[in-house]
Amino acid sequence: MAIRAIRELGEECLRKKCKEVTFITPRTHLLVKDMFDTMYRANGVGLAAPQVGILKRIVVIDCGEEPYVLINPVILETSGEQTGFEGCLSVPGKSGVVTRPQYVKAKAMNLRGESYILEGEGLLARAICHECDHLEGKVYVDLVEGRLYDNEELEELEELEEES
Repeated sequence: MAIRAIRELGEECLRKKCKEVTFITPRTHLLVKDMFDTMYRANGVGLAAPQVGILKRIVVIDCGEEPYVLINPVILETSGEQTGFEGCLSVPGKSGVVTRPQYVKAKAMNLRGESYILEGEGLLARAICHECDHLEGKVYVDLVEGRLYDNEELEELEELEEES
């Protein structure tokens, strides 16, 4: 198990467009394994290669149902809308309100180099969009409606809502 350093907002690699993966090699497999290990250790649901300093079009996602590897993902279709708080392992301790599609259909390759279609709603749709943005050098803070909140502030707001 290799945990890689998660790059944080302000680091140049998070603002660069990633290159397509042309060959899936043993190093690709190792990177994906390390990305899952890193994401799970940080309690995340998604991680893109630039977040560990690798400018390749690779994403891992696990929203609790099953883990997905997306190599060279392309969003084919979106519909609906969901607005909610979103965070990012590269922006620790912060959250902001972001509007994303409710449904997403994406095409990607798996680690065997096979093309497949992934469809998701809700959290999975949000994660697909969020991680694909990373591959384009975009970070969710660019989409935040209003301001970023400290996670401690959000806990206080939730407590106030529960009391009322």
